[in-house]
Amino acid sequence: MLKRYDLPPCPVEIALTLMGDRWKILIVRDLLTGKKRFGELRKSLTGISQKVLTQHLRIMEESGLVNREVYAEVPPRVEYSLTGLGESLKPIHDAMWHWGEEYKAKLNT
Repeated sequence: MLKRYDLPPCPVEIALTLMGDRWKILIVRDLLTGKKRFGELRKSLTGISQKVLTQHLRIMEESGLVNREVYAEVPPRVEYSLTGLGESLKPIHDAMWHWGEEYKAKLNT
């Protein structure tokens, strides 16, 4: 998790530091609908490698955006979900969704 003294002074830069990667916002998109297993996320994120997905999930967990829950089963089951802080990204995701829809519609006219 980023420490307060590690954060850039600009709030926009903080957001970009935490979410400025295309895969991270798509991970948030998928987790906004509920808990997902690693395989579900990988299947949904066309083109992402296992290594990159693992790295991003770890970074997002360290940043306090994603929760990783391991169940004591054989074989072990791991589920990922958004924390409260991760859920707070929903309005940003929704705004990006709406902007993308409007942009696509304008291109098609």
